[in-house]
Amino acid sequence: MSRRYFGTDGIRGCVGEAPITPDFCLRLGYAAGKTLIADERMRPGEHPAVIIGKDTRISGYMLESTLEAGFSAAGVDVYLAGPLPTPAIAYLTRALRLQAGVVISASHNPFQDNGIKFFSARGTKLPDAVEHEIEGRLDEPMGCEPSASLGKAQRIDDARGRYVEFCKSSFPNELDLRGLKIALDCANGAAYMVAPKVFHELGAELVLVGAEPNGLNINDGVGATAPQSVRKAVLDSGADLGIALDGDGDRIVMVDADGEIYDGDKLLYVIAKASRLAGRADGIVGTLMSNLGLEHAILRLGLQFTRAKVGDRYVLELMHEKGWTLGGENSGHIICLDKHTTGDGIIAGLQVLAALRQHNVTLKEMCGDLVFYPQKLVNVPIKAGFDWLSSASIQAAVDAANIELEGSGRVLLRPSGTEPLLRVMVEGEGEDRVTRIASTLAEAVRSAAATTT
Repeated sequence: MSRRYFGTDGIRGCVGEAPITPDFCLRLGYAAGKTLIADERMRPGEHPAVIIGKDTRISGYMLESTLEAGFSAAGVDVYLAGPLPTPAIAYLTRALRLQAGVVISASHNPFQDNGIKFFSARGTKLPDAVEHEIEGRLDEPMGCEPSASLGKAQRIDDARGRYVEFCKSSFPNELDLRGLKIALDCANGAAYMVAPKVFHELGAELVLVGAEPNGLNINDGVGATAPQSVRKAVLDSGADLGIALDGDGDRIVMVDADGEIYDGDKLLYVIAKASRLAGRADGIVGTLMSNLGLEHAILRLGLQFTRAKVGDRYVLELMHEKGWTLGGENSGHIICLDKHTTGDGIIAGLQVLAALRQHNVTLKEMCGDLVFYPQKLVNVPIKAGFDWLSSASIQAAVDAANIELEGSGRVLLRPSGTEPLLRVMVEGEGEDRVTRIASTLAEAVRSAAATTT
């Protein structure tokens, strides 16, 4: 069964356009609820229960209400957590022994977009088979349970406090952040209330950026996808470093005191290096987008390195397959399975800070032996269904690029899992050459896409 609605990270789109509409979300809640009730692990007559969290988009109110109604109609109880990071909902689903967690968020996308993603009872992304079952039920007529069997709804008043304490528990008890001045950018998103509490309660002095959401400004020139904002805050305030999260709090980018930006690859290396020095790590899972420099540096540490497809769910799957506890993406998704079941920007940041504190070094010193290849990424808009793999002109351009790189670099073309884009990435020696090759490839894609429209 092919996917119609679920992508690599749930269901996502522009609010008001299919499938992110009130009527669809009502049916989605009902279909997901019926799937949960049909679970063979449910006791006869037992009400399954889910938790719903969201980020700060104005559309979250509307989608939350319709999902709640759909679940209730299916006979599923609903716990409402309000604005909380995606990984917080994964944690609370597991901690409260619920059947599923639901997050209303479009992560790093602008406020006009929104989405719905699900977590299993174990706090992990739903298996493909369960997503397929939900999609199948969306084709069935929506019903409603008898009044006595309807699901109830209630708010969890202490959801934020529970998650704050969970995050703090991932930081070594013998360490603190006293004397550290941190510029913290919450992207005007889901972490705006909990992230400051975590770092402040561990002792840090904070300079807050992107912590005044109004429903329309999430990810708007702030957060992990716009690190220049936190970089400016670091330089203007004389902070020791900066931390930028994305709209739903599962990505992180950091900045050092000199304004140098550290993406997910660099932060993954810091955590891997500290884990290796402590004798804990076996191997690291990266992605097809991970820089060759990271792979070489990990191998020099004496660790194994392997690549998953792009997407944190694929990183997680490969981590489980290998039995490893550390993996991530250069976008800032970092998964520490010894701390959490999913990627978590706050927890990843705490692991980086713990490494710096334990070894009394700066980010620059910790990454001193990490040398990256120049990498250029160009996002080319395409129409849905464009068969770029069958394009002879695109393949010819890729072949020409590989010949020019002479085996000292990589070319990668991949469709975005969340937006109508084809991502063109070139990596190799010489920044000017890499940029030129990437631009040529991107133009080949644009021309081929225009020819087929």
